[in-house]
Amino acid sequence: MSAGSVQRRSGRSGWRRLLRDGEFRSGAIVLVLFGLVAIFADLLADPDGLSVVKATGGALEPPSWQYLLGTDADGRSVLTLVVHGTQITLLVGLAATLISMVLGTVIGVMSGHFTGVGGGLLNRFTEWFLVIPYLPLAIVLATVFPPQVPKLLAVIIVIGVTSWSSTARLVRAQTMAVAARPYLERARALGAGHWHQMTRHVLPNVMPLVLANTTLTVSIAIIAETSLSFLGLGDPLRISWGRVLDMAYSGGVISQGAWWWVLGPGVAVVLVVRAFNMCGRALERILDPRLEAR
Repeated sequence: MSAGSVQRRSGRSGWRRLLRDGEFRSGAIVLVLFGLVAIFADLLADPDGLSVVKATGGALEPPSWQYLLGTDADGRSVLTLVVHGTQITLLVGLAATLISMVLGTVIGVMSGHFTGVGGGLLNRFTEWFLVIPYLPLAIVLATVFPPQVPKLLAVIIVIGVTSWSSTARLVRAQTMAVAARPYLERARALGAGHWHQMTRHVLPNVMPLVLANTTLTVSIAIIAETSLSFLGLGDPLRISWGRVLDMAYSGGVISQGAWWWVLGPGVAVVLVVRAFNMCGRALERILDPRLEAR
């Protein structure tokens, strides 16, 4: 049996085990529901409801059959804000994670593969990012970002370039483990170059780890977007869950006792982050069976 056939059979077996995992199924269901909300947001809630001048409710109306999550200080339905905020929050989380995964994978593979000065410098660079507090660094970068760049794009880039270091560390360790395996030694003996070794042998072996870490990084990116938006560093022209929380705090939600204004976006953030973490933990168990015994 060829190595490719063994790999495909192993992949199918892992996928079946993943689908049988109750934690993964629960997390995936939540993520699918929020994904559908993001895709069909315009059908689920009228976009005109985001406009202050087209608000139909009274200021800070409590939850009712007409407004299930109540209204904000401008009379807009909080449910409408949460539904449309799903698009921006998930977009930022997924796009920033993509940047983080690409940077972390490339730097991790290179720092683990090259054992000389170049690999050492990349490792020191990764450690430098690891020791710097994540959120303060993101706040500083978001503040000094050139004003010509669209705010939403700036937030995506800031979160992406500040969250890759942990991925790089994991990938580097896996790359060094792969480098000691016999088939890579044979490839070097046959004259395979660095590019061939990294792309044909190292990268396929680290991708399962990257995939498992991706689901965990998305939750970090969503929390970062919510934090930056809550601090007023997000895009003021677009509604996200963090932006709704920022407007609620600025509108005196505590003094007004309008708990429903923060309930919707707060619960949405918790559910999505928890769902991504559940899927990530399930993937870790599939990739490392020793975790199932814990």
